[in-house]
Order: sequence, then structure tokens, then C-alpha cells
Amino acid sequence: MFDGILSGLGTAIMPFNLLMVIVGCFAGTFIGMLPGLGPISAIALMIPITYGLDPSSGIILMAGVYYGAVFGGSTSSILINAPGCASTVVTAFDGYPLAQQKQAGKALALAAYSSFTGGTIGAIILLFAAPALAKVSLSFQSSDYFALMVLGLTAVAAFSGKGRVLKAMMMTIFGLMIATVGIDVMSGSPRFTFGNVDLIDGISFLLLAMATFALTEVVMTVLRGEHKEKDAQIDMTSLGSMKLSKEEIKHVAPSVGRSSFFGFLVGVLPGAGATIAAFLSYGMERNFAPKAIKEKFGRGALRGLAAPESANNAASTGSFVPLLTLGIPGSGTTAIMLGALIAYGIQPGPRLFIDNPDVFWSVIISMYFGNLVLLILNLPLIPYISRLLVIPRPILIPLILFFSITGVYLVSFNAFDIQMMVVITIIATFLKLLDFPMASMLLGFILGDILEKNLSRTLTLTDGSYAFLWERPLTLTIMLLALLALLLPVFIAVWDKKRGKKSSTTQATEHATD
Repeated sequence: MFDGILSGLGTAIMPFNLLMVIVGCFAGTFIGMLPGLGPISAIALMIPITYGLDPSSGIILMAGVYYGAVFGGSTSSILINAPGCASTVVTAFDGYPLAQQKQAGKALALAAYSSFTGGTIGAIILLFAAPALAKVSLSFQSSDYFALMVLGLTAVAAFSGKGRVLKAMMMTIFGLMIATVGIDVMSGSPRFTFGNVDLIDGISFLLLAMATFALTEVVMTVLRGEHKEKDAQIDMTSLGSMKLSKEEIKHVAPSVGRSSFFGFLVGVLPGAGATIAAFLSYGMERNFAPKAIKEKFGRGALRGLAAPESANNAASTGSFVPLLTLGIPGSGTTAIMLGALIAYGIQPGPRLFIDNPDVFWSVIISMYFGNLVLLILNLPLIPYISRLLVIPRPILIPLILFFSITGVYLVSFNAFDIQMMVVITIIATFLKLLDFPMASMLLGFILGDILEKNLSRTLTLTDGSYAFLWERPLTLTIMLLALLALLLPVFIAVWDKKRGKKSSTTQATEHATD
């Protein structure tokens, strides 16, 4: 193993490969900043360039593009509420409110530090535990995935403000309903397509995210009258400082650590990926945060920004475990990279780190260099990137519309998707005016598809019996955790209410005695 690591280190620090890391990170960051494109589009653009390179250099370049795009996707989420890629949708929940509070510089800096920490922790774990983690990937069965998605759905309260839990639950169910549109994987029959061929593949998550966040925000801005020139002119001093105080670092450090480990473990599971890791980590942090901090989530909480940024970068690193050690792509992005490896004549799998140690270990080691490069590249650029907020609204709004619509169209090249975006935007605007949380719908949508597929698969294997819920120890453990996550906030609320009554009764008694 150590011979392989040394071989990979020698390959990774070759000047040309270091150049590939820098080029990949820079290109990925730039493409990731454009709303809607994301890492899949970025890597697809790089494939023709890699054909003339040796396998190590080509995969290092694509890996750099991958986590560069995830890193850069947070920028548009924070500044204009238009997620650069699916995994940075959660970043907008607290990143955009921070930018509106004239703390865009701090939000971008925190996102950069959190991403670097998450990616670095992921790379270190991957370096020393990749072969062992492959066994963890294989140990998860469809019933375990179903239980994990149920656990994720219990985080619905994290995506609702105070007094909006019922609305959040309604939106989550709405998201689960939207996820059923398209072909039923088990039976092969179309559902809720209304005879429309364009709906057979279902509704794209990216389309839904862009419509409910970027376009809806544009409509709400126009309705509120914030597009006027006098409101659009922002002084550069209002962008805020990039510095984090010691108290703020202490405040977010535990969240970054927890989310990095959790995100990496989610990324290791084939099919989970960075988007689910970001949603689950955000829900976990919000549900277990103290009451005072919990109420800030969705309004510019630093933990609410740090958690998903750490998780999605750690998960991006973790997704290389099933790719390299099992030959199983964990997401659409790693599926493209799997195709590139096979095109090079390299078969990913359990023997990859024995037959091609230079490729295996150089990719893993280059990830740390990539995260370092991303931090060095992005921190000095933050003051210039933040100038995006100074663009007058009458100019910025058409730009957001252009990039959002173009980004969705370039994924499918289907004009129907643009029509669907307009319809969803109208519905989302109406729901937002009624104070329904859009994030809950996205949670239901992203988890619903995986939940349904794994439940169907499990019921097929067990002949329709639900005994798998308690017969398999891992499934039972996860379901019990889901039950705990569901009931714990209720017990805490009841306890706080009782304590409040006791304290008020004590004060009244003391007042009467006086």
C-alpha cells in the first residue's frame, strides 16, 4: 500500500500533472459559477481534451474539474440565488440571505474554507481507507437505502421556519408526488405523463431547482419593486468583510467537522452523491442545533452555510470510492469518468490499485492538491466576484434569466423543459407568496425517487413482505434513528413548554410572597 502511495505521489507531483490540477480546478470553478451547468457539463467539455493525455493526467484533469465545479457552484447560489449545480442548492438557503444582509464577502469566504476542509478531510480518509470503504459500499442493500431515505425525510422540519412545519410537510409530499412522474422502473409503465412523451423521463432536479429558486427570486424581486435603479446601486463597502472572527470559527468548526465526515460516508454509497449529502447534513445540523441557533437557519445562519458546503465537497471525494474500487459510478458525473477510464483501457474495480497503482493513488493524492489550489485561486478573487452584487438590477435580472434558461436547455436540448420551467415558476411564486417553503419540496423530490426504487426492489426480493424493516439489523437501526429524529424535537418542545410553565409559576409565587 505504501509503495503504491509513494508511486502515486511521484505521479501527482509531476509538473505536468500539477498543471492539469490547476487547469481543471480553474475551468471547473468558472463553469460551476454559471447557473445550471454543473460538473457533468464541465467534465463533458473536458473529455475531448483528455484523449491525447496519459490516463493519470486525464483523470487528474477531470477530477480537478469535478470538485472545481462543485466548489464554484456555491458562488452563484450565494450571490444571486441561482445554484451553479444541484449539490449547491442547499448553499442558497443561508448563503443568499447572508449576501442580502451585506455579508457576501464573509459568506463566500466561509464557503471556500468549508469546501476546502470538507474536501481535505475526504481526501485524507480516502487515502488511508479506500479499499476498506469499498466493503462498506457493498454492505448496503436496497432496504438500507430505503431506511436512509426515510431518515432523510425526517429532516423536513429543518427546511421550515417557525410555525411552518405543516406547510413544510405538505411541500415535502408535493415533492414526493412530482418525483413519481415518468416511467415506473419496476413495471415499465408511464405514470402521470398525460400522454406527453417529454414527461416520460420525469422532471429534472436541475430544472426544478432553477425554477423554484433563481426564476422565482427574479419574479419576487420584480413584484417587490427591488429592480428600481435607486435600490440596485450598492456601495462596495456594503459587501462586508471576508474575515471570520474567532467566535465565528469556534461556532462553525464542529459543524464543518461533522458534516465533512457525514458527507464523505454518504458519498461512498453508490447512487447517493453530493446533493443528498448536502440536504441530509443541513437537516442534521438544524435539527440538533440549540433553539437560538435553530431559528436562524434559512435566515443567514453560518452553520447553515458551512454544513452543506463541507458535506458536498467531502461527498464528491467519497464518490470516488465506489468508482475506483468497485467500478460503480455513484453519480452522473462519476459515470462519465468511468467511461473515460474504460476508454483509456483501464478497468476500475478491486484490482485497480494493484494493476494500476499510479492511476489509483495519483488521483487520490491530487485531490488534496486540488483543494489547496481551489482555496488559493478563489480567496483572492472573492472581492472581484462579489462585485456581481453591484450590477444594477435591471441588468442583473435579464442575465439571471439568460443563464438559468440556457443552463437548463443545454442539459436536455429540449424546448419543453423551458416551458415546464415557466409553469413551475408561476406555481412556485404563488406558493412563496403564501409562505410555503420551497426547500421542503426539493427534499421530497430528491429523496423520493431513490426511496421508491429501493422500496420496490426490496418488496420484490421479499415477495411483498415488510418484515425487512426489523429482520435486517442495519435497516432496523437506521429506522430507529429516523424515529428518534422525528420524535426528539417534539419531546424537546414539550420539555421547554413545561419548563416555561414552571418558571412562570415560580415567578408568580415569588411575586405574591413579596
